Amino acid sequence: MDYKLLVEQFNALSEGVNEQVTVLANAASLLYCSLPDLNWAGFYLARPGELILGPFMGRPACVRIPMGRGVCGTAAAKNETLVVPDVHLFPGHIACDSASAAEIVIPLHTPGGALFGVLDIDSPIQNRFTPEDRAGLEAFAKALEAAL
Repeated sequence: MDYKLLVEQFNALSEGVNEQVTVLANAASLLYCSLPDLNWAGFYLARPGELILGPFMGRPACVRIPMGRGVCGTAAAKNETLVVPDVHLFPGHIACDSASAAEIVIPLHTPGGALFGVLDIDSPIQNRFTPEDRAGLEAFAKALEAAL
């Protein structure tokens, strides 16, 4: 995957756009349509004590996730990227879509450094996300933070 090109495409889509929902919706679509072997790509937004569902592409999803629960809530609470090769082995995994087998979750921040939410990407294939994917998606997340 050419993540540099993906970031350039995202930057072109978000240039001059001042609406967060619009930026997040196009980002979710770009990721979902560009990366192979996904069944969900989108965002959960930080609220006091929980994450709420934001723009996404894929099957219907959980609406609320408590901080510290599941892969998304854990990544948000720890403020670190989590790559989970097999979600069924993750303690407290929340199965919003039974087809999901692997997941990567990257925290997103405001310009002041506060948690904005998380980028969540699921795959029906175990071990889907490589170190290259992690680095590329973290670079994508940085571009996204700058656009928000």
